[in-house]
Amino acid sequence: MDSPQNSPYDVDLTVTLTDAPGAEPRMFRLRSVDGVLSPDEGSLESNLPDAHAALAAVEQFGEEAFFPAPRPDRICTQQYGGPQVAVVHGVFRGRQVTSRFSRTDGCEIARWKSLAPLLGSIGGSTGNV
Repeated sequence: MDSPQNSPYDVDLTVTLTDAPGAEPRMFRLRSVDGVLSPDEGSLESNLPDAHAALAAVEQFGEEAFFPAPRPDRICTQQYGGPQVAVVHGVFRGRQVTSRFSRTDGCEIARWKSLAPLLGSIGGSTGNV
């Protein structure tokens, strides 16, 4: 992967999705320049089932989801949404991304749902990976 300074993309993300402990991980890629995806959506450039929806979600919620501000007063419901885990690596608007998403409590479920088209639709979410 190129460093943020060398990447030709303003969004260059690799998602590793694991549905359950011990399950085979699946990998997806999302790449764009100025909001434009690769013309061939089936290529390694952007191989998500709905790359346009994933890019729209990343453009809308990426800053908050990838670089959350610390909030010590945040209260999260103690509910379990499932064993799914997604790890996102890459570049978002010139910044290095390394984010882990899970469904271990209400706050994490909300983060997942905001990027559901990128991470996958699970239990009431709106994505379709």
